[in-house]
Formats: sequence, C-alpha cells, structure tokens
Amino acid sequence: RGRRVVVFALPGAFTPTCSTAHVPGYVARLKDLHEAGIDDIVCLSVNDAFVMEAWQRSEKAEGVHFVADAFGEFTQAMGMSVDHRDASLGMRSWRYSMLVDNGKIEKMFIEPDVPGDPFQVSDADTMLKYLRPDQKSLGPVMMLARHGCPHCGRAKALLKERGIPFEAIHLGDELTMQGVKAASGTATVPQIFIDGKLIGGGDKLAELLAAK
Repeated sequence: RGRRVVVFALPGAFTPTCSTAHVPGYVARLKDLHEAGIDDIVCLSVNDAFVMEAWQRSEKAEGVHFVADAFGEFTQAMGMSVDHRDASLGMRSWRYSMLVDNGKIEKMFIEPDVPGDPFQVSDADTMLKYLRPDQKSLGPVMMLARHGCPHCGRAKALLKERGIPFEAIHLGDELTMQGVKAASGTATVPQIFIDGKLIGGGDKLAELLAAK
C-alpha cells in the first residue's frame, strides 16, 4: 500500500525479445524509474519460480523483482492470456506494462493485437515518457570505443554525469577498426549512436548534450 509499482509482463523467460530487449531495457532505466517516483519494478511471466530466479541471475537484474505466474491464473484474470503453442510455449502472457498506484492500475500499455510478438509500447522508455511527459529522452545510446582511449573515457564520463545509460562495444571484444569504419564511415573512436542514428565522436556528443 502507498507504493507506485511498474509491472511489465512478457511471454517467457529466456525467449529472444524478452532477453535481448524487454528486460535489459528496464534494467538500464532502473535509476530513471526510481527518480520518477517508482518504488518497485516487477517482471511477470508464466513460468515457474526456479526458471524466473535463474533468468534474473542470467540478466543481472537484481533491481527488478521477477515474479512467476506459474499456473497463469493472474494473467488469465487480467485477460492477457494468449495461446503460444505455435511457438511451442503453450499458454503465456501477452506483452504489456502497467503502472500500479496504491494497488490500483493507473495506466496500461498493451501491445497491439497483431501477428507475432510485437514490442512497441510496453518498454521502459514508453513508461518513462508517461511518468515524465516534459522530459525528453535521448533514446538508447551505444558507443564504439577502445579500452584506454582518453576520448572514449571523456565521452563515457559525460554520459555518466548526465545519468544517461549506455552500452559500449570495445575494440578487441569481437570488434575491429574495420567494423568501426563499416558502421560509422570513419576509423576513429569513440563513435556514438543514439536511437539507431550515428551522432559521431565525443565532440558531437558534447554539443548535443549542451543543447538540451
């Protein structure tokens, strides 16, 4: 009681979209969600508790509570049960998120009823936009970098100072300078991508953040 909780539900533990996008997105935005007044973040799936515990460890998602709806009773009561036998999963949850305030549902973001496994509105960024409508989000940030590079270090520090989550892929970690050039058109690091678009190097990042 008296708590604001974000719940996001998904089809299954260790499944592709859930593991590569849905859960990592909320893990990356934990700090932002708490700063927006959220007390707890819950991941719900029709799986048993042992699978959910193993998945939480695999995702390094200690800040998210993983809840098992083992028999699908809660999911069915919510009207979110879906037959995924076509994917060899059986009855699972439709993908959605909701904001629960003091035990009452304030807002729901339900994925559209289209074939496949849509992932458009139940992500962490959509929830943050609802919680903070006046605050503009940069979108996902990814950096091509090199260990020990001072320019890369300054770019990382700038993002950390602003509290902006990001991922970095470093030269040598399955990345070559040829790969950097193929992705960005130049053989220098860092190269920063925001929301799927190339921003450029550290100077361009500084200019972008200074303008916001």
